[in-house]
Amino acid sequence: RRMQLTIRAYDEGIAFRYSFAQQESLKEFVITEERAGFQFASDYPAWAVYSAQGKYEKVPISRIKPNCERPLVVQIDNGPVVAIGEAGLVDFARMRLQPSDKYGVRPMLGSEVNVKTPYTTPWRVVMIADTAGELIEHNYIFENLNAPCAISDTSWIKPGKVIREVTLTTEGGKACVDFARKMNLQYVEYDAGWYGPENDDKSDATTVTLDPKRSKGPLDLHEVIQYARDNGIGIWVYVNRRALEKQLDQILPLYKQWGIAGVKYGFVRVGDQQWTAWMHEAVRKASANQLMVDIHDEYRPTGYSRTYPNLLTQEGIGGNEEMPPAEQNLVYPFTRYLCGAADYTICWASNRVKNTLAHQLAASMVYYSPLQFLFWYDRPGQVEDRPELEFFRQLPTVWDETKVIHGAIGETITMARRSGPRWFVGSMNAIERRTLHVPLAFLESGRKYTAHIYSDASPEGSDRTGVKAEKMTVDSNSVISADMAHNGGQAIWLEPM
Repeated sequence: RRMQLTIRAYDEGIAFRYSFAQQESLKEFVITEERAGFQFASDYPAWAVYSAQGKYEKVPISRIKPNCERPLVVQIDNGPVVAIGEAGLVDFARMRLQPSDKYGVRPMLGSEVNVKTPYTTPWRVVMIADTAGELIEHNYIFENLNAPCAISDTSWIKPGKVIREVTLTTEGGKACVDFARKMNLQYVEYDAGWYGPENDDKSDATTVTLDPKRSKGPLDLHEVIQYARDNGIGIWVYVNRRALEKQLDQILPLYKQWGIAGVKYGFVRVGDQQWTAWMHEAVRKASANQLMVDIHDEYRPTGYSRTYPNLLTQEGIGGNEEMPPAEQNLVYPFTRYLCGAADYTICWASNRVKNTLAHQLAASMVYYSPLQFLFWYDRPGQVEDRPELEFFRQLPTVWDETKVIHGAIGETITMARRSGPRWFVGSMNAIERRTLHVPLAFLESGRKYTAHIYSDASPEGSDRTGVKAEKMTVDSNSVISADMAHNGGQAIWLEPM
């Protein structure tokens, strides 16, 4: 029985996987366990979480429990930062981690795996960087360990910003379209309930049949789709896994015929081999119908968006839907976002938000998602058109370059991202008030820029909703101060003069 071990070494880390050639003595078999081990020399601190949307805790490696999510980030004393993850998961069982020996972890598979040779497993990845911020700058390693793009014409795949429509009415949909135009958003998403109760197996996602517990209507979805198209806005729809599993081959070509832009797959099953394979097949089928995809709930990416870039984003994060405190928000960039885009569902006007509005502005560019939900709990009539919302209007959702200027896991981050000639800078803070100095050395030398700066109006923390707006001329020699509340932030966009 022959097995090939493939190992790749990059500047960003290492990766390995197993391949089984077709052979007489090994045609079909079952993988019940994987005993690869990741062993550390001492009991270093790690950031552990046990569900994709759970709360991260900083613990010694020896205290990690079974079912720990990946990527797992470990801070070595006076040395590098390490992240253990998975790439290229398409038709295998998901890897989580469990304790191994004294200061180690090993894979914990989501199910047994049935194999027919030839067969190749997903990659096991160990990222290594001098700083936690460098891990973020190098997270493309996960996508690079996937197959190249399989879609010949990607012109229909259009990233953008989106608002959720929850009244499930024609009037509410048109109001969201008008709001999207005003705020330079590209999409409106009709959430659960538009085709009936999402958790009822009898609900038919080929029809527009309202869940009476969510809305009394009326809803003419086709009228809203046409109104949106006339205004340059696309419509997304949510579909729960119950309908997806029964009707996928019916609804995808139907939604293309309706003029739907994309589908949010809800409460999909994850972990075992069967549903992992089904999920990625559902992404491929969506691409065949020129539909973009957002996978919600427990799914975490392993780089499949390189092969099928119609998979714009996914949840797998405890986002603003659950209103995490600032210290959780400052763990996410260094952990969850290493493996790919996350649909954090940023809020603005909702009084449930725990962090400052400047913090929320910065999150919209620090948190990478080609499909960026904004105003998650907010309705168009609730959002006052304040000067700082110009940051959301100007914000792209995909980037040409990323630099991490400051970074401490769970405490603070300053990130700069470039889109064409413009730069966007976001600083986020937690635990205590801080002032960070942000050098603009990343700007093109010898060129002047206009900096639009949105900061905490009350860095001492007395006013969560106040935002100070400034404008100044800067260049690559300039340094901007970010004076932030304990749950605050700062957002900047820079345009060449």
